[in-house]
Amino acid sequence: MPTHRETLEIEDTCMALRPHAVCVPSPAQSHVHSMLKLAKLLHVNSFHITFIHSESNYNTIIKTYGVSSLKGLDDFCFETVPDRLPPDKSVHQDIESLVNSAQTTRVIPFRNLLIRLNDHPLSGVPPVSCIISDSFCSYTLEVAKEFNIPDFFYCPISACGYMGFIHYKELIDRGITPLKSESDLSNGYLDTPVEWIPGLKNIRMRDLPSFIRTTDPDDTYLNLLKREGQKAFEATAIIINTFDELEDEVLSAMASMLPPLYTIGPLSLLYNQFPVSEATSIIGSSFLKEDEDCLEWLDEKESGSVLYVNFGSLVVVSNEQMIEFAWGLANSKHDFLWIIRPDLVKGEAAVLPEEWLDKIKGRGLLASWCPQERVLSHPSVRGFLTHSGWNSTMESMSAVKPMICWPYFADQQTNCRYVCNEWGIGMELDSEVKREQVEELIVELMDGEKGKEIKKKVVEWKEKARRATQEGGSSFMNFKRVVNDLLLCNNKH
Repeated sequence: MPTHRETLEIEDTCMALRPHAVCVPSPAQSHVHSMLKLAKLLHVNSFHITFIHSESNYNTIIKTYGVSSLKGLDDFCFETVPDRLPPDKSVHQDIESLVNSAQTTRVIPFRNLLIRLNDHPLSGVPPVSCIISDSFCSYTLEVAKEFNIPDFFYCPISACGYMGFIHYKELIDRGITPLKSESDLSNGYLDTPVEWIPGLKNIRMRDLPSFIRTTDPDDTYLNLLKREGQKAFEATAIIINTFDELEDEVLSAMASMLPPLYTIGPLSLLYNQFPVSEATSIIGSSFLKEDEDCLEWLDEKESGSVLYVNFGSLVVVSNEQMIEFAWGLANSKHDFLWIIRPDLVKGEAAVLPEEWLDKIKGRGLLASWCPQERVLSHPSVRGFLTHSGWNSTMESMSAVKPMICWPYFADQQTNCRYVCNEWGIGMELDSEVKREQVEELIVELMDGEKGKEIKKKVVEWKEKARRATQEGGSSFMNFKRVVNDLLLCNNKH
């Protein structure tokens, strides 16, 4: 029998051999949600996980769900890094402040956190063996180099969108952006084809990530994302939430110029391939309380009769746009579930006229937030009116739900272009929202011939996604390669 001291030494050796991944998401809700899924997949493959929240997001989750929501497990822990944002900030996040704080305030606290985590005799966790950082949190690279550990970037957006960000520098160098005048936003200049970015076909300026639409050479987003895009070349490897067959041309181009790529998507399908424990599965990441009553409402509706409407966690609309959406939904005469965040309407609470509420009674449900994947998977949901965020796009495809796309900013324009023009699984709504077009597209999606064609296409893409994520498929095997490569790094470390 080993002595107590020998037992401790054995346990300490075992801890040292177990890989420890520090996961660092960008502080936006969709990025946190996606990174948490990846962290859970690594955890079920025997990784010790430390998941890093910004202080404000950590406090928001606790305020929403209570302290127990971030208690975690012995081997799935949560830590914070400061963001210096006011504690009473609104639910809608000041993204510019968040992104700036990530670049200016977090390197030293992040370094100190890794030092503390590596003091394993005191903290009881294995030494950090790798960093999984959001592809827009490149401040981690400096610390990874100091600790001589790999930094795998996790790209939670599409490959085509990321390729656009990677080419911001060249767009600036070529004088394509910043724009010469405000008139370029409306005079057709944005329809200029961009034919020289490898792997991106049939792309116009308006289809590239939207931060190029500025006349200011000192624009915060433009310059920050130019720098972040170039950091892709310094990562140890890049993990992307997509699958080979979906974005084959752009992935092929990226593979020739970047560190090793691992496509592991759609994460919403890959996640179902692994036996995640109940204790791990209930660990949440939502900044808003999810209203599950909407699922009971959906249970009462006929199969394929409901349009789901959700513009994500960051989109802000004017009250005028809100009214146009509202009447388009009402006039379509279709049932709908509409997610209206408390901060969806810019500068004010959403105000919908009484006459509208009377007209949609019994066939329209409004909720402040919901468990989106469960809603999309519900048989009564026929289609999705979306902002074209990448999580929403992947989840909609995985649930075989055609889309009406109303992109707001960032990579959403790129996603919309591919969804509607390359993959054939959606229809685009004009940025200037008019109730007549909203009604027309809903009716077409739910009842029309175009809607039937799109449904057929999304069924085909779902099958391709299913094959990619099932055992032996490209995404499944790439995820196993990620695990094996991180284990090799751990053994070397």
